[in-house]
Amino acid sequence: MTDSASPWAPAQTPPAPTTLGELRARGAAFRPVKAEIRANLLARLGAGEPTLPGIVGFEDTVVPEVERALIAGHDLVLLGERGQGKTRLIRTLVGLLDEWTPVLAGSELNEHPLHPISVWAHRQIAEHGEDTPVGWLHRSERFGEKLATPDTSVGDLIGDVDPIKVAEGRTLGDPETVHYGLVPRTNRGIFSVNELPDLAERIQVALLNVLEERDIQIRGYRVRLPLDLLLVASANPEDYTNRGRIITPLKDRFGAEVRTHYPIELADEIRLLTQEAQTSWVVGGDRHDPFDAPVVPAHLVEIVARFTRLVRESSHVDQRSGVSARFAIAGLETVAASAVRRAAVAGETRPVARVVDLPGVVPASRGKVEFADAGSDPDDDRELEVLEHLLRQATAQTFRARCGGLDLTGLQEHFTGGETVESGELVPGAALLGQLGTIPRLAELLGRLGVPEGEESAEQAAAAVEFALEGLYLTRRLAKDTDGARTVYGA
Repeated sequence: MTDSASPWAPAQTPPAPTTLGELRARGAAFRPVKAEIRANLLARLGAGEPTLPGIVGFEDTVVPEVERALIAGHDLVLLGERGQGKTRLIRTLVGLLDEWTPVLAGSELNEHPLHPISVWAHRQIAEHGEDTPVGWLHRSERFGEKLATPDTSVGDLIGDVDPIKVAEGRTLGDPETVHYGLVPRTNRGIFSVNELPDLAERIQVALLNVLEERDIQIRGYRVRLPLDLLLVASANPEDYTNRGRIITPLKDRFGAEVRTHYPIELADEIRLLTQEAQTSWVVGGDRHDPFDAPVVPAHLVEIVARFTRLVRESSHVDQRSGVSARFAIAGLETVAASAVRRAAVAGETRPVARVVDLPGVVPASRGKVEFADAGSDPDDDRELEVLEHLLRQATAQTFRARCGGLDLTGLQEHFTGGETVESGELVPGAALLGQLGTIPRLAELLGRLGVPEGEESAEQAAAAVEFALEGLYLTRRLAKDTDGARTVYGA
């Protein structure tokens, strides 16, 4: 999310009350974090607003399940293959928190002034009374996350005895000797454990009390802290990871298990790809870049989306592993980068991606795919051949979908006398068009490919014409010869 309503947006001026007395005078009340999320979620539903903005392809499947879990006040675990947007969805939940919430100034546990839980907080209020200082916490600071790794310790998550505090004279049984871990420090917020099965089973046990009794145990004595938080975890299906599992008692304590998936419809795949790629410098532009943001025509975005879906469905690819959305995003960024490179070398004023930029996706994306034959020779070119074939198939599907029924005989007739047209990743658009002269039905072709009327440029026209030439080749109506970076259409 990048709009002004984003929970990660720079914080504006917090509310005015700065003491406990002022807060009481304003009629403030303590509300548990799950009740806070439920109220804000129901308000969005009632207003017809998106509850999880920026989440694409889950509107009719995953989002309703998450909404029901949050309304029920459940901690939840998201199960799905890599690159299905689990972490993105979890971070979006922060937008359901109140924008600002009061906290006792200096509290390590973000304690509400009207609901202190630590010895330190009770002492502060006893000493200062209504003049106890109050601060304000923005919702972007009420989120914590930990990527589970085998070396994660109980101290990282829950906390441990601080030897410095013990050396200062406190006893081991004193709760103030504790150095709190990530979970207590996210009190009154949302805490996420990513890839939960990778957490050692003995460490998972430490989360049992957090989820059920809402207290923590450290070094053999119990620190009674009624933590107030929403715990969300992500995990890959156990038959994929083979690295660990969620222990049964912990799984039982999660109120809801939600299964994620890759985009079901092609339109969702394209929408997700466009949304995510626009956040990068390649498509979104960068003020330090000497070129304007490159244009990636809609038909090339569709080709990359179809290519991704074909790779996911291929029998050559390990279906348990999945093909991440990052595969498609990196592919689109590679296409755009190829256009920028051509513009820099050939002196084009505005980079526009073309079909000739697609082959670079294959070697760049090879490492993001787990092939079914895991024992194959890494120097074997069969993997590249599979990806190249699927890319050609995606290009042909897009050509039929966008140019089906379009009369391209005028363009095809250019080659009847044995003429050829040379293209390549460093051939500028104007040079490509100059070899063809007048192109019949060019306006109709541009319209089919979604180029707005009045915004046509030589580079966009070259991208459209090259796509038509590639489509004629893939439908066996035109010859093509490729030699390295050089491509020749025609006899």
